[in-house]
Amino acid sequence: MRHLKHHASLGVTREHRRAMLSNLAAALITHGRIRTTLAKARALRPFIEKIITKAKRAAGKSEPRDALHLRRLALRRVRDEDALTLLFNEKFKEFANRSGGYTRIYKLGPQRISDAAELALIEFVKADDPGYKKSGSGKRKRSAKRGKTPSSAPAPAVADPSAAAATETPPAPADSSADPSAEAPAKAEPPDKA
Repeated sequence: MRHLKHHASLGVTREHRRAMLSNLAAALITHGRIRTTLAKARALRPFIEKIITKAKRAAGKSEPRDALHLRRLALRRVRDEDALTLLFNEKFKEFANRSGGYTRIYKLGPQRISDAAELALIEFVKADDPGYKKSGSGKRKRSAKRGKTPSSAPAPAVADPSAAAATETPPAPADSSADPSAEAPAKAEPPDKA
């Protein structure tokens, strides 16, 4: 059975794909950012994030043999010793405060002229980068539909109660809804401070 065997084939053989991802990962570790096709960037993301997790776990090991084991597991996937040495000795510190999401993919606008492939930029996310916040949550939308208002900050206290009363608009007369051409009443002016 072929259950859970889905992966981005990238139109090449298994050996070619493994070598390609290894080379892309080594270039990303070395340079911090690479430009490639969108399909390759999407295939590279889970590949490199597993390697970074191995580097972080190796740094937390107290036994040198456990750290060496994780380094050798990573070396099976990324076949560039210089890049892995850089990652396991220095670069893993950039991701110490992150529990995942070590890379970010940007789609680049124009397609490649030769084969019209979509281009992308994949880069490491900085340690202090908070990312993008979502504009709103679904809870507010649902509560608004039910007629409930979400809890908001209390209104600021007004030092002069007469000034607060002066800024409020008086209610509209009842007969103004019958005649749309009627003018709205004028607002009350604040009292003079003289």
